[in-house]
Amino acid sequence: MNPIPEIENDIEFRAVTKRFGSLAAVDSVDLLVRKGEFLSLLGPSGCGKTTSLRLMAGFEQPDEGEILIGGVNAVGIPPYRRDVNTVFQSYALFPHMSIVDNVAYGLKQRRVAKSERRARAQEALDLVQLEGRGNRRPSMLSGGQQQRVALARALVMNPRVLLLDEPLGALDQKLRKDMQIELKRIQRQVGITFVYVTHDQEEALSMSDRVAVMSGGHIEQLDEPSVIYDRPLTSFVATFMGEMNLLDGVVTASDNGSFTVDAGSAVIVQGLGTADKGARIQVGIRSERMVATAGAADPAVNSVPADVVHKVYLGDQIQIIARLANGSDVIVREQRADLALDTIHPGDKITVSWDRTCALVFGAEGPTCESSREER
Repeated sequence: MNPIPEIENDIEFRAVTKRFGSLAAVDSVDLLVRKGEFLSLLGPSGCGKTTSLRLMAGFEQPDEGEILIGGVNAVGIPPYRRDVNTVFQSYALFPHMSIVDNVAYGLKQRRVAKSERRARAQEALDLVQLEGRGNRRPSMLSGGQQQRVALARALVMNPRVLLLDEPLGALDQKLRKDMQIELKRIQRQVGITFVYVTHDQEEALSMSDRVAVMSGGHIEQLDEPSVIYDRPLTSFVATFMGEMNLLDGVVTASDNGSFTVDAGSAVIVQGLGTADKGARIQVGIRSERMVATAGAADPAVNSVPADVVHKVYLGDQIQIIARLANGSDVIVREQRADLALDTIHPGDKITVSWDRTCALVFGAEGPTCESSREER
């Protein structure tokens, strides 16, 4: 007798569409959530990420398509019968119950014996590092601790998939960063698939095995964080994931895996990749991949004179907004290791330069931008 093959994907969307009136909040989306991974759904408000999560949870039903959980079609199955659990931004703890009883509540509803549910609840509290706090009330805990309780309450049910809907949104910045580390640690320790909804790029990049960037009900790009950041496929992904300087121009040369773009007024961009000669394209360069030096040099490939419009002090970094001769404003963000940057001020003439591996043509083949300042 042949063994039953193990399911490689915990959740699968097959051409899933969800409409609210005439608006398609999720529009014919295909998605595979791998077993045991930490996947983030990332995008601005209204992109469809929360609706996608609610479809997984069973709080919404699709108008078209299939949703498979563990290889089984879950369309029409109510939330309480799905092998998933959800953690929300609001903790929704019972104020009159102890912490351990809050965590054990779902087990009680399933009629698990009292001794077993308290033991499992205590194990879950230990997992989220709340040892010795089981007899306290929620009001006696900080916001970060209450979020850990909500997480323990979801994990104690041992779901196939844990769904997290912007769970850190109510915390201050330091607590959020601490909880990001904790969430990833817990996910690795328990091995449960996490699907995490956020609009915070740093959260998604720091915690996820893969990131799905959404816009207008579609997935614009789904890949590992480093690929999403370094090789964005569209200008939307590029600008949403961080500061990206966009220059429009015409391809004047394309040969042997490199291209040259004339962006006007002697702004010449050379990059690695493919582009059709004569085509009008858009080139992107990350702000931290540009270098500013005092004094205006003659225009050259990947090196142009500019005027400083604005300068922002960011502690360990300096951000300069500079205007090129073609009228484009670019952002240069550099570490303050070179103290010469401190002498640059608005109104000064500078030279902005970048390495050719840093010029990206969206949708084209090309290397990641990994050059250091010393290589330029």
